[in-house]
Amino acid sequence: MKTHEINGIRPFSALIEACWREPYSLQRLLKDAIAGVTVGIIAIPLAMALAIASGVPPQYGLYTSAIAGIVIAVSGGSRYSVSGPTAAFVVILYPVSQQFGLSGLLIATMISGLFLLLMGLARLGRLIEYIPLSVTLGFTSGIAITIATMQVKDFFGLAMAEVPENYIGKVYALLHALPSVDFGDTLIGVVTLLILIFWPKLGLRVPGHLPALLVGTALMAILALFDHQVATIGSRFSFQLADGSQGQGIPPILPQLVLPWDLPASGGKPIELSWHLLSALLPAAFSMAMLGAIESLLCAVVLDGMTGKKHHSNTELIGQGAGNIIAPFFGGITATAAIARSAANVRAGATSPVSAIIHSLLVLLALLVLAPWLSYLPLAAMAALLLMVAWNMSEAHKVVYLLRRAPKDDILVMMLCMSLTVLFDMVIAITVGIVLASLLFMRRIARMTRLSELSTENGILVMRVNGPLFFAAAERIFSELLLRSENYHTIVLQWDAVPVLDAGGLHALQRYIDTLPTGKQLAITDIPFQPLKTLARARMQPIEGKLHFYPTLPEALAALGTP
Repeated sequence: MKTHEINGIRPFSALIEACWREPYSLQRLLKDAIAGVTVGIIAIPLAMALAIASGVPPQYGLYTSAIAGIVIAVSGGSRYSVSGPTAAFVVILYPVSQQFGLSGLLIATMISGLFLLLMGLARLGRLIEYIPLSVTLGFTSGIAITIATMQVKDFFGLAMAEVPENYIGKVYALLHALPSVDFGDTLIGVVTLLILIFWPKLGLRVPGHLPALLVGTALMAILALFDHQVATIGSRFSFQLADGSQGQGIPPILPQLVLPWDLPASGGKPIELSWHLLSALLPAAFSMAMLGAIESLLCAVVLDGMTGKKHHSNTELIGQGAGNIIAPFFGGITATAAIARSAANVRAGATSPVSAIIHSLLVLLALLVLAPWLSYLPLAAMAALLLMVAWNMSEAHKVVYLLRRAPKDDILVMMLCMSLTVLFDMVIAITVGIVLASLLFMRRIARMTRLSELSTENGILVMRVNGPLFFAAAERIFSELLLRSENYHTIVLQWDAVPVLDAGGLHALQRYIDTLPTGKQLAITDIPFQPLKTLARARMQPIEGKLHFYPTLPEALAALGTP
């Protein structure tokens, strides 16, 4: 059975290709089950930690991994991607949740899903290739710095009534609160972080998240014996069930079908759905969609390199859009493909999207069975977990490599994107970064366009143009030619190395022709297809005694009377 293609879009391509076109055996199911359980163990604490960092109770991170994880795995275009809440979104989601509450965050997630769906249907999946490495490194490093800063409060158990939204104010408030460091929280955070750092060196197949959190919880129990209490999920978060009963920590129930706008807003009351609200949420939703598209497609490219398989980018965007539209109706916040979890999925032996589905089912099982136990997890240990995520996300080795080896233009773009992400937000950083990178790239290409002299005989100047004649280079080239051709009655330009002629280049050429005095003529030879097409479209014709076109340089010299 062939997958139907609609304008280059392949619905459910990952699932169909991995489980239908390729024989799906019991052995493959076992491999997917092992991979799914492995990733699920990693995802459960991460989902809760990321939800807390995003400003919502931890169960909503689990709902995201469960619902969005299944929907995207079924409908997406990358067979190994595992989707759920990711660290990159924290800097966008936290301000939204603080201003608009959970309901506003879920509505923004739905709008971002619509954007992703439209991007996939418009076949914009390949546009990721046009975002420079300096830009992606800059904003991901900036996000990592912001996330790490946000964990300082819980890691050290600082007593802070509120944390300012802007970064400078946040750092000042943290420094001001340093005298309130709690010994117990700090001990748990440091030990958990050390285990996360050194666990991979043991070479064991068990992910380090589980032993690190278990040790952190054990330390909390020991401290409790000495009447030293530390902050936990259960002590910070509470819930109320439909029957009116209340509890601490995480409710032991499956995600319930809800209307996002009926959930509490920042003031505790249901949000009023209006055009004004949607307009206010639109910028954040667009940021979520852009970041989701970038991260999910980057993840798919990384997985392609690890496995030798190919993803379908537009289908992946559609799958991400579907997941972010459906998940909010079950309390799920913004989701995208998680590079670290997806890579762990591949390394654990996954063969199809079934492993991602099993990972989501394990999260659902944890909600039913482990909810009371998850409430005992110390917040300092969760902060240590996110510090490790931030470090991995920063890709410090790539940043150092770029600082040492890359051109100065790329270093400038990366540092600017990093600074803008930290001090302002990701949208400003990406916008300014791409614009600046584009301008610097055009300047670099423009400098590559040069004039080289081939011969000067019998009053004829023969020059070769090497490089594109586009708006950033053409004016300079023809101004230089005007000076160098002052003492010659005939100028011959060989264009065999001119790959592009744009409207700016055409305009500069026309101006040069117009400035030629009576008795001076220009001949152009060896014109490649694209410049020739541009000249034909502009209806540029030979001008007797002033402008000539020849197929080759020898023919031009012969016609102009040069042996």
